[in-house]
Amino acid sequence: MRVTIDDNSGFCFGVVRAISEAEAALERLGEVCSLGDIVHNRIEVQRLETLGLRTVSYDDIPTLGSATLLIRAHGEPPRTYKHAEELGVKLIDATCPVVARLQRRVRDAYNRMQCEGGSVVLLGKRGHAEVVGLTGQVEDDVTVVESFSDLDTIDYSRPIYFLSQTTQSIELFNELGCEIKRRAANPDAVTIDDTICRRVAGREQSLSEFSRGVDVVIFVSGRKSSNGRVLCDVCRRANERCYMVEEPSELQPEWFEGVESVGICGATSTPRWLMEQVASAVQGIDNE
Repeated sequence: MRVTIDDNSGFCFGVVRAISEAEAALERLGEVCSLGDIVHNRIEVQRLETLGLRTVSYDDIPTLGSATLLIRAHGEPPRTYKHAEELGVKLIDATCPVVARLQRRVRDAYNRMQCEGGSVVLLGKRGHAEVVGLTGQVEDDVTVVESFSDLDTIDYSRPIYFLSQTTQSIELFNELGCEIKRRAANPDAVTIDDTICRRVAGREQSLSEFSRGVDVVIFVSGRKSSNGRVLCDVCRRANERCYMVEEPSELQPEWFEGVESVGICGATSTPRWLMEQVASAVQGIDNE
């Protein structure tokens, strides 16, 4: 079989930056705490844990003492920084610059809607770390929608400011935006602010093309990754023979029977070294 790794897959800039910050701090300090998984990929987290990274929760913050706490690329609401500061916990802020800009836009949108008597609506996954950080910018006074079924929760008699989590689908955002305008009492009072990261969104088209060019697609992603689910669906629409795995041991030999070409790709939270391991495992199955 011909096995190809997609050169456009793998860590996005924000994740690369956060992991680089963590590795530098670990080399300097020996141990660093990450507030939640530094990346939604279990295998990469395990690698960093061997270097001294410790994943902690909000409840653990009061117990950290003089430890150093890393804010991951997803960002955090202001209350997290204030809480850590009050407890004397040192912080490394590795919030992705794209996310940080979106946090400011959420605050600006909220202030504008307060003046106009409107509401802020965000396309995002409820409970996702980035969404928690975004809604927390304005004390959670944001309506989060995940699909068309959530649009009924919006008050269309008021002005609306519609934004998106950085890793959402452009297609879904545009479709929901059009529907919000259609339902609005005054469509001119609806602001559609596309805040999707183009470094991530641009992968949709390239992944579709990549998936159509091979017989079987192996999409490597942590199952906690929201971006992974979105991009895997993109691959599956282009090639129904698409399988998601978290690590090489999940590969099934029957997926490759009679197959001439296999494409390996992944989420923005998937390290290149893991895709290479999966590619080697696929070649091992072929040799058997």
